[in-house]
Amino acid sequence: MSSERDLFPSVVPLNVGGASYAATLQTLRRRPDSLLGRMFSAGPGSLSAPPRDDTGRYFLDRDGALFRFVLDFLRTDQLLLPAGFPEKERLRAEAEHFQLGEMVAALAKHTGGPAKQDGKKPGFITIGYCGTFAFGPNGVTDVKFRKLARIFVCGKVNVAREVFADTLNESRDPDRGMPDRYTSRFYLKHTYLEQAFDMLAEAGFRLASAAANGTAYGSVQSGPGSTGGVHEAERAWSHYNEFVFQRE
Repeated sequence: MSSERDLFPSVVPLNVGGASYAATLQTLRRRPDSLLGRMFSAGPGSLSAPPRDDTGRYFLDRDGALFRFVLDFLRTDQLLLPAGFPEKERLRAEAEHFQLGEMVAALAKHTGGPAKQDGKKPGFITIGYCGTFAFGPNGVTDVKFRKLARIFVCGKVNVAREVFADTLNESRDPDRGMPDRYTSRFYLKHTYLEQAFDMLAEAGFRLASAAANGTAYGSVQSGPGSTGGVHEAERAWSHYNEFVFQRE
């Protein structure tokens, strides 16, 4: 006696996370050992068919937008991604869910190799700061000789958030929904340079390069145009340094 599993239509209507698709039964069975191949098969090792929605489409509770790449891979045996595709890690999770080992391997090539076991991506972060030496009355050097106005952070938004967490001040560059974008407008809520270095080291970054312009790079103003409350000697010793950190 024929079972319902034997009655899959030749063209299968799908509802994947609210997105509508259609694929031939042959395409869904293209990888017999995959999750889709076992769901839409009547052979040994098959799984229960997916539930149907109120229109009769087979429902898969996954990311509807990314499923088109899964279907494309089943149809063509190729991973075709648009230039600058930002969701490779999410697509990797979808490929792993659908048990498509060849697709996972193809994604690894797109990302320049397999992901690190600790899940941390390679990348760069640049740290910059404006500093000077603090002076007391009459030009006497203060015991707090190093005086930082602000520590700047440049790099990928998601990597900066990973490293600096709640010490990161994003107020000058609020979230625009693209965590993979780059920014040069973040800074830290503290001015402790060694704390920033410690956090980078804990996240697997190592110093790759550094540059400095030295002191007295700006003209020292005096008289009516000078900055109130700042001793001229401080401005004479002002400097800007940058450090480039890399995680391989």
